[in-house]
Amino acid sequence: MPNSKDVVKGKADPAATQPVDLATIPEAALLALRLSELPLHIEGTWLEARIAQLYRELEARNISFKPRCYLADEWLTPEGEPVIGIPFYLAHPRLIELQRKMMLEAEGDTDDWCMKLLRHECGHALTYAYDLNRKRSWQRVFGHSSEEYGDTYRFRPYSKSYVRHLDYYYAQYHPDEDFVETFAVWLTPGLDWRKKYAGWKALDKLLFVDKLMAGIAGKPPLRASGRKLWKVSAIRSTLDRYYKKRRQAEAEDFPEFHDDNLRRMFDEGSAKGETRRSVARLLQSHRKSLLTSVSNWSGERRFMVNKVYKAVLQRSRALRLVTEEADTVAVLQLATYLTTLMMNYRYTTRLRGKL
Repeated sequence: MPNSKDVVKGKADPAATQPVDLATIPEAALLALRLSELPLHIEGTWLEARIAQLYRELEARNISFKPRCYLADEWLTPEGEPVIGIPFYLAHPRLIELQRKMMLEAEGDTDDWCMKLLRHECGHALTYAYDLNRKRSWQRVFGHSSEEYGDTYRFRPYSKSYVRHLDYYYAQYHPDEDFVETFAVWLTPGLDWRKKYAGWKALDKLLFVDKLMAGIAGKPPLRASGRKLWKVSAIRSTLDRYYKKRRQAEAEDFPEFHDDNLRRMFDEGSAKGETRRSVARLLQSHRKSLLTSVSNWSGERRFMVNKVYKAVLQRSRALRLVTEEADTVAVLQLATYLTTLMMNYRYTTRLRGKL
């Protein structure tokens, strides 16, 4: 926007009117931009092809509804609205890179991952478009949408009552998620779900979805469009503020309560000598594998695992912890400790507890 002096003179600030080049803008300047100022659109990007693929999959099943997609602050389907919000960062390679730097991952940044998430969100949009969750038959199979979404959820890794589509056993989170995950599996082209889930209780849910979709085949939706809430073009927050809030929302400041646990596993002292090695250095050299393994085992986001990893690294360095165990044994101890912390956090929203 031109300032008041420029308006009086009838001139605009050239820098203010110059288009933003996301490929070359310095990171500091990029972070200072409001999300609404980002020159983003779906058309002409790789997302356009992914959405077209989703529509083809729906057409192949004779489903008339094609949910409208838009750029939002995250993956979402607003409650009651038959539309799909796609994270803004997926619309440009530079923003995908920034997302990875800030949050350690960019959810949906590959073709396969993006399609999985689109099918999932499509299940939500389809529910609202046809009022599926109001059907008594739907409620008998999946439960009631009115059940409260918790901050965390307990999952049973070996349960055969639920399909496995997205990571972290997401179908076990809520009745709505149970349905949309089942729908996403049903919709996936080339997947023989009858064979894959043979003998599972989840197969009954898939057969129900198959029958439910046959009932709406060729029928227009009750609601074909909806409000595009939390769309990126309306968000005034800067990227810097956006990421600070995201990081604060997904993490907490951890006090130095690791010390006693770490002292039980390792010794304090000098790393000098052939058999004594620094625990901090072990943590640093195995960071990537630890983050990946602990995230997979615990079901927690890598960003959250990284926050705990950093706290453990800081205390290991401050206490000058060393080990005489073989590297494989010491790394396994660290992985077990981190996983215990993350599982405690997942089930109680706290890291504290007897470890």
